[in-house]
Amino acid sequence: MPFISIVMSCFNEEENLPEVYERVTRVMAEQLPRYSYEIVVIDNASTDHSVDVLRKLCSEDHRLKVIVNTRNFGHIRSPYYVLRNARGDAAIFMASDLQDPPELIPDFVRKWEEGYKIVLAQKTNSKESYLFWLVRNAYYSLITRLSEVELVKNATGFGLYDHAVLESLRGIDDPYPYFRGLICELGYSRALIPFEQPLRKRGFTKNNLYALYDNAMLGITNHSKVPLRLATFSGFCLGGFSFLIAVTYLIYKLMFWSRFQLGTAPVIIGIFFFASVQLFFIGILGEYVGAIQTQVMKRPLVVERERINFEEPRNGEPS
Repeated sequence: MPFISIVMSCFNEEENLPEVYERVTRVMAEQLPRYSYEIVVIDNASTDHSVDVLRKLCSEDHRLKVIVNTRNFGHIRSPYYVLRNARGDAAIFMASDLQDPPELIPDFVRKWEEGYKIVLAQKTNSKESYLFWLVRNAYYSLITRLSEVELVKNATGFGLYDHAVLESLRGIDDPYPYFRGLICELGYSRALIPFEQPLRKRGFTKNNLYALYDNAMLGITNHSKVPLRLATFSGFCLGGFSFLIAVTYLIYKLMFWSRFQLGTAPVIIGIFFFASVQLFFIGILGEYVGAIQTQVMKRPLVVERERINFEEPRNGEPS
């Protein structure tokens, strides 16, 4: 039987885990009975009872497997790590907060059966706040224009990945990947499944402002050199503009020596303007330096504290 790995990351989702498990198993049993499967959850050292809930579910279903991290390694490293640990002929990655509907799994599998190596869910709408939706769209439009590869707009990573894609990911030594860009970089054939992202039923999102900013900057620094080129171009243009202003002021001063007064306001405004531009591009440069530092340090994606249900495979399960 073809074997599917359904993988997800988790942090303080004790209220959602039973339902996401129940919905996944129901979809697999009712709509994909010809497939065997495993569910692999990586827990980012939850501070609630998520691990206890997972441990109880594991005792009832050997197909559910859990990796518990020593600490919270974040929303970038943990999902990538658990995806690389998938053993299936294909892996389906989804969030554990039920904003990625498990009912889309059969659609992913059908596209995979047609020959696509990557099948991505693409948000056509979201029930989050309208302002947040506009900001996300503006960012995706920006990163699409800046990126050196064609990125999929409004794709969060929720989707199916063939074992060939997984093997490619395992061969990439990236300690802090921008996953949405990485899968596009690989160039495999892909299909898109449109969906409307629902609101959270329970709990609160763990993606705070810093996490969203971190992910946004990671996408830019990993897939575009445009900001660096823009810094050079801006410096050249502003330098030329400053020179023209200086020549203009000199001519006016020579022509109207006794009547032309420069004043302090233009000088102060100019100083603050150029200082702001410098700080902005120093910050951009710092983002690239930080990305290089992360790559050079070669730290592990995660450190595991415990594995549950990863014992020797039973009859009928892949090794």
